[in-house]
Amino acid sequence: MSNLYSNADQTPPQSGLLLLQILILALFCLFSVRLWYLQIHRGEEYARKAKENQLRQEHIFSPRGLIRDRNGDLLAVNEPAYALGLVREDCPDIDQTLHQVARWTDLSFEELKETYNKKRRRVKPFEPLILVSDLSFHQLALIDANKLRWPGLEVQVRPRRQYRYGKLMAHVLGYVAEANEREMAKNPELALGDTVGKQGIEFVLEDRMRGVKGLSQFEVDVTGRRLQERILKHPRAGHEVSLSIDLGLQKVAMDWLEEQAGGVVVMDADTGQIWALATSPSYDSNDFSSGLTPEQWAELRDDPLHPMQNRVIQSVYPPGSVFKHVVAGAGLHYDMLDPSETVNCTGQMKLGRRVFRCWKKWGHGKVDLETALVQSCDVYFYRMGKKLTVDRMSEFAQASGFGKLTGIRLPHEKAGVMPTREWKQRRFNESWQGGDNLNMSIGQGYTLVTPLQVARFFAGVINGGKLLKPLLLKDEKTVVQGTIPLDQKQLDLLHDALVETVDSNRGTARRIRTPGVVVGGKTGTTQVVRLTDELKELDDDDIPYRFRDHAWMSAIAEKDGRRFSIAVLVEHGLHGSSGAGPVVKAVIDYLFLDKVRKNPESRKAKARQARELKVPEKKNAN
Repeated sequence: MSNLYSNADQTPPQSGLLLLQILILALFCLFSVRLWYLQIHRGEEYARKAKENQLRQEHIFSPRGLIRDRNGDLLAVNEPAYALGLVREDCPDIDQTLHQVARWTDLSFEELKETYNKKRRRVKPFEPLILVSDLSFHQLALIDANKLRWPGLEVQVRPRRQYRYGKLMAHVLGYVAEANEREMAKNPELALGDTVGKQGIEFVLEDRMRGVKGLSQFEVDVTGRRLQERILKHPRAGHEVSLSIDLGLQKVAMDWLEEQAGGVVVMDADTGQIWALATSPSYDSNDFSSGLTPEQWAELRDDPLHPMQNRVIQSVYPPGSVFKHVVAGAGLHYDMLDPSETVNCTGQMKLGRRVFRCWKKWGHGKVDLETALVQSCDVYFYRMGKKLTVDRMSEFAQASGFGKLTGIRLPHEKAGVMPTREWKQRRFNESWQGGDNLNMSIGQGYTLVTPLQVARFFAGVINGGKLLKPLLLKDEKTVVQGTIPLDQKQLDLLHDALVETVDSNRGTARRIRTPGVVVGGKTGTTQVVRLTDELKELDDDDIPYRFRDHAWMSAIAEKDGRRFSIAVLVEHGLHGSSGAGPVVKAVIDYLFLDKVRKNPESRKAKARQARELKVPEKKNAN
């Protein structure tokens, strides 16, 4: 039988074999190129990443610098706090882990998920993402006992700021809180979870007090457990700070402001150091360190007394009769005032068809400069204001430090308002009137000052006219920023009037007399609103709180070469002598007699009841 197929018919096509060989060669070249890319071109990078899977680095948080008062008492310290972090690379189920953390911490899953999504963009997968920044000891024990069952969870120990006196020093120290996006963008050294100063000294001296973080390196196994650890860079604590504040004096000032709104500032007249800077009501700085809840923030934000406001430097008030010493100084400076010349005060002065009244209804009779200051005669200063006009009063006041920042190292200081003709035209589109001069001469009208500006001016009256920069740090050198434009004889006239206001039986500040101490003072009462006829008929204690006048007292005190200037402002305190005088007296007793006078509970109760008074209903005309 003949073959059906020949051998020639069984020979494979040469073109197909060539194509197969080309494909095999191409694949071999592709693998070779990829191998070169991974092993040679990117080899060093991938080797580093592989090593990072085994060796990890972590920052060691540095403690902030301690803060002490002038006597060495600790005001701000650091304590250990425990945070719960999540290392995403080691966590097999993010959502399930978040649900478990929610059960441990009583936080909702939604809150934790929101925190996770917000932070994940800024945290690398092998770094801990902080879910809870402050664990209680109960939560810490619970998590520590169970975290091996939940890979990826890691407890971190970091220092937390602790303020030993809470509300007492809040407006001086400020507080720290977690850095926001803007702060981290501004400072590349900051990372998610770092805390920074937000207010007060903590904010102003942030760079000095924050310190430098350290760095540690550790091995981890496949489950993420740490095996060996070593320190690559030790952390460096922030610098310690000593304030000029006297803690004991601060306590006295805050005690006498309790249940009231106001401020107290005590300044060393020769150095500019601030011995007390108290504002009431206050807040607890520790609430911000541990993380303020929305409820706590809403309570602070909506409080009608504004506890976050630093009333010594951020609130501005009409100075009232305290300003009469500035007007008297302007009269002396421009040689438009003869101290011995008398004015007959009949209780009022007419200007056109308007009548400007003195606080003493029947008048003071004949008064010269010293008597007018001692008894706070309004009519005398109405005449001075008419003669000087706003041009001279404003120019002298600005040269004496009003209408300008004092430069104290605290944020958000206000300059106040020292009006001029141009200012009123810009502000109200109105020209300056003759009556504006009279109002300005007694510290009313458009003039607004801070308690710190008042304290600095009266410090200048007793230190030879030097306007000193207010200092909050004990080691800062005295800085003279300007000079009150008066010679020593003219300053002595103002000084003697201050002392006579205390020593005279008719002086308005006689309640602050202190045996063995040279004390001078000036009271002031500033109208908040114009009272209706119905309210004018009420006794002082029956006037609703928000309609009551503000109470001022500025004072000087000298003994054994120590000289201090004191300014006290009590919002709605009615009268300078009774509202602010007791606070000044307590300060002087502490400074010179080493005596701590407590604020009577009856006074606190009276202040508390005042805020609860309701506006009386209008009487029926029928």
